[in-house]
Amino acid sequence: MLIENRTFDELNVGDTSELRRFCTQDDALAFANVSGNHNPMHIYDADGDADGILEAIMPGMFIGSLVSAVLGNVLPGAGTLYRAQSFVFHNRAHAGEELISRVTVTELREKDFTVILACEVRRLSDDALILSGVAEVEAPRRKVAYNSKDLPGLVVQRHRHFEKLLANARDLPPLKTAVVCPEEDNSLGGALIAYEHTLIDPILVGDATKITATAKEMGVDLGDIEIIDIPSHRDAAYKSVALVNEGRAEALMKGHLHTDQILRPALDKVSGLRAGRRFTHVFVMDVPGLDHPLLVTDAAINIAPDLKTKVDIVQNAIDVARSIGIEEPKVGVLSAVETVNTDIPSSLDAALLSKMAERGQITGGLVDGPLAMDNAVDIGAARTKHITSPVAGHAEVLVVPNIDAGNMLAKQLAYISHAESAGLVLGARVPIILNSRADDEMARLASCAVAALHHARQSGLRP
Repeated sequence: MLIENRTFDELNVGDTSELRRFCTQDDALAFANVSGNHNPMHIYDADGDADGILEAIMPGMFIGSLVSAVLGNVLPGAGTLYRAQSFVFHNRAHAGEELISRVTVTELREKDFTVILACEVRRLSDDALILSGVAEVEAPRRKVAYNSKDLPGLVVQRHRHFEKLLANARDLPPLKTAVVCPEEDNSLGGALIAYEHTLIDPILVGDATKITATAKEMGVDLGDIEIIDIPSHRDAAYKSVALVNEGRAEALMKGHLHTDQILRPALDKVSGLRAGRRFTHVFVMDVPGLDHPLLVTDAAINIAPDLKTKVDIVQNAIDVARSIGIEEPKVGVLSAVETVNTDIPSSLDAALLSKMAERGQITGGLVDGPLAMDNAVDIGAARTKHITSPVAGHAEVLVVPNIDAGNMLAKQLAYISHAESAGLVLGARVPIILNSRADDEMARLASCAVAALHHARQSGLRP
């Protein structure tokens, strides 16, 4: 936006200007961080006055700043400096409302270039007066133009996509889940948090002495939660798989044991949970600033997948993407380049996967590749390379060439881009929830929510 001022000599009594602003939850969060005012009355998911209602009231000084935006951007504009400001608040504004901030010149003082302006902020929907006041400013004396696009932007580290997943899973019946060896606070805590949110109904399988001791150290009561006492990690994993085969469990959840220990019995050709596809891992990631969840696969199980394995990786990812609400997932198959190069095997695989999807051998999503990372997720980069594709620049699923690339990409998103990640193993008859010891509460809840939503869709409980 071009900001061009009006100097003192160009102003007249009666001049008026206004700006509109749609107030969002992120505006209140950004204001809380910048101002240091963390009053829960202004936070969208907090009940600041304990009345059972989530207020999401926009802070008074945020509303006041909308007046200063008119003064600094439009009237008088760039170069304006405050001398005094008064406000009277008549109503409250909330996140989700559009406001109009307006100023009108009421007096000009040529002696010291002072301008007095009447100020008001109104709600657009009903013209309700939110704020009124008087501003006293020193007007600019020289013409100034400034392009505000040069101003650095802000990204709020809020995980709105995981919040939506939790909301969508809230009405589902709890997923009966065998939690394998939850024998320390992270693994047991993750299961109990999901239990409290009614995402899972856990059966704790492992060393009962360690499980109960951990619960005691955490200060929690396990109540009526079933515990099956099996001290051996190997045997606990096999028993958990048996619970699925007996119809007593609908999912597995990794506790304090190695991933291969929980997968080995699930992969057993006789008593395991094979369902006709390769087991593959999907990270469902909530990246701040991205307007959709981002799935990364496979970053945890298949080390150097061949084309046949990649077909299952892609199909499993499409299935879980649809389970979490992405109707027609856009799948970008990554390589170092966006053109087929016979010296780069991943580009050949990507092209073949794209053609297989076109021929109906992979279903439910749009698949394109090879795509480099930039033109998979950034439409500007895709246009620069003259790539015409419904996937390029809009990918919701990223299929990596191998486990090295996948692990690096997922951890870069988590530790540099501050993304939250939910982890799930697909290809078995039931979801297998994989959590890392470094996962926080939201990541653990989201993993369980993804598992519950996927199970519900696979079982016909959800479309």
